[in-house]
Amino acid sequence: MSKEIRSDKELIDSYLNGNLSSFELLVNRHQAQVFLHIMTLVKDRQLADDIFQDTFVKVIRTLKAHAYKDEGKFAQFAMRIAHNLVIDHFRKSKRIPMVESSSEDYNFIDNAPICDPSIEQGMVIDQVHEDLRRMITYLPDEQREVLYMRIYSNMSFKDIADVTNVSINTALGRMRYALINLRKMMVANNVSLTY
Repeated sequence: MSKEIRSDKELIDSYLNGNLSSFELLVNRHQAQVFLHIMTLVKDRQLADDIFQDTFVKVIRTLKAHAYKDEGKFAQFAMRIAHNLVIDHFRKSKRIPMVESSSEDYNFIDNAPICDPSIEQGMVIDQVHEDLRRMITYLPDEQREVLYMRIYSNMSFKDIADVTNVSINTALGRMRYALINLRKMMVANNVSLTY
């Protein structure tokens, strides 16, 4: 028995016509990407869960108010809501989000393929990774945010631009400056990424 794959628009229309399972399918389709985006910004599982739930409550309200304009971009729509809720959280708590790469689940640097390093090589690799993680935390918020969205969420620059409400050129520029700043910090701190 084959299941018909329905578009986001069809699922939204079905949900608005009273079929609650259509919304569940829509959430299941996009939950991993939305949650990962939130998690990369807040770095706290419980807080990410709360913001994730608030995101889809707001999505429901927007859909029921018929305020969502379908342009084939439901994922970006949900991620923009999540992004704004994260910003609201940090404004309310009056603190700047500091991204620390302490979670093994979300650490892109430690996932590099390495074949049986010696103890010495392992120590050098760990130190390089730690230096790089520390330098990333010193990047300006906008640059760090784009870097994490691109690396962790594997988002295109167009999607990053949509979520952060900037032009593609601005998103590209922020990534470029993040890499330039990391290189400058590496030179200043005598950090080499070779093992």
